Amino acid sequence: MPIDENEFFRQVTVLVCSSLDLETALQRTLNYLAHFMPVDSIFLHLYENSLGAIRTVTEVTATETKTMDKITSLTREGRNSFEKPGVPNVRIVNRPETDPVIKKIAESFKMPNSSALVMRLVIEGERLGSLTLTADGKDRYTEGHARLFSLLNEPCAMALSNALTHQQLLRLKDMLTDDNRYLNQELIRMAGDEIIGTDFGLKDVMEMVRKISPLESPVLLLGETGVGKGVIASAIHYLSPRRKGPFITVNSGAIPETLIDSELFGHERGAFTGAIEQKRGRFERADHGTIFLDEIGELPPHAQIRMLRVLQEKEIERVGGTKAIPVDIRIIAATHRNLQDMVREKQFREDLWFRINVFPIRVPPLRERKEDIPSLVYHFINKKTKQLKLNVAPEPSPGAIDRLMAYHWPGNVRELENVVERELILNKGEPLTFRILAGGDDMFPPETLAALADEPLNLDKATALNIRRALQKASGTVHGPGGAAAILGINPSTLRSKMKKLGIPYGRKRG
Repeated sequence: MPIDENEFFRQVTVLVCSSLDLETALQRTLNYLAHFMPVDSIFLHLYENSLGAIRTVTEVTATETKTMDKITSLTREGRNSFEKPGVPNVRIVNRPETDPVIKKIAESFKMPNSSALVMRLVIEGERLGSLTLTADGKDRYTEGHARLFSLLNEPCAMALSNALTHQQLLRLKDMLTDDNRYLNQELIRMAGDEIIGTDFGLKDVMEMVRKISPLESPVLLLGETGVGKGVIASAIHYLSPRRKGPFITVNSGAIPETLIDSELFGHERGAFTGAIEQKRGRFERADHGTIFLDEIGELPPHAQIRMLRVLQEKEIERVGGTKAIPVDIRIIAATHRNLQDMVREKQFREDLWFRINVFPIRVPPLRERKEDIPSLVYHFINKKTKQLKLNVAPEPSPGAIDRLMAYHWPGNVRELENVVERELILNKGEPLTFRILAGGDDMFPPETLAALADEPLNLDKATALNIRRALQKASGTVHGPGGAAAILGINPSTLRSKMKKLGIPYGRKRG
């Protein structure tokens, strides 16, 4: 019975354009084509010129649809066949072993005894890929089938191009939603952070920040835990040309070693047990922005090697992936450890150290910039008053600021923030005295506090009094559990150094 080609063309065009979901449209098309030619499955292949391979994205049968991302590498002969002039848009391959491309695909999908009808999808001279019909058994397709199938080249190419574009837009939308969710969490976490002391204790630091921010050079922030390295890193980003891009923070010491590659570089679906979907890592999320690697000294050796590649090549590779992904990022690293000592002890790669140590900035501890304490206290009082939903922000009592100035602050700004919050909880509606500091004990005995309130504060004297009281409580023990160093929250060697400087005897001398 003769086939009405116009009606055939119209019906298939309607079906292939009936849905932006590729699998749905192709399954409807397969069911219609089965009335006119043998067809057990339809494959959509995309040609990856850069890989010299075929990427299969869809397989459809009468009863099942599959979305996939399967790569089939081609031989040199197969790659050359794509560039060969004069190849018809529709080819009959009744015996896979005779065609270098179909042979590889048939082997990959375990279909060595199938026939294929292959239609090249070309739009405006650009080769998109191919739509392939397969039927079980050899010698299933004829020239008549090929002629009928060739009528569909233009509508299939256009419809499938639109569907692929739609899928890409959906992926980009998901990525954008994912990024927005992630960045909103970062903004919430960073909300309220501002730099106190730009005109006093942090004046030199901010001068260096202003010099380096407009550039692309890596920055290494050095300083004790709690000094505010994260806030300084944020300032560098928001003063830089990358301010409109993402600012991604990574706490290198908080990520389990088994997950660090996946967290930093992402992973492909099926890369390991539990990897049920593709995931972009922190470096990929930071593209066109800044990534802040806090506590970089905690990175395990294998992550240091991959980090070096990011700095050198500006590209990453997901776990389980084979494709290099370019990233346009600026790296700011931070550590409280001595990386030079770690390099000497073979705990940190020397080449990575040279790469990140381009522009080091030391953030001083709070005890070296005590002139900032009053401003920090009032900043934290206002901030914590809002967080605790107090009606009125209380004022420090007379002598309270002097008391804070006399303390050595081993936990730096973070400890001061916690002290202010604890004081607000304990003294709701009352003036803040700050009598209770490290470890929950009075920092000084009452007579010392009275003396400090009545006369100008001498920092060395206040420190010496505090150390003597800790020694008294620890029965003269400096080191170990319950020792003076533990009570004061500082390293025993640091405490001995301070005692020597202040003329406080210890050990045999104390006896």
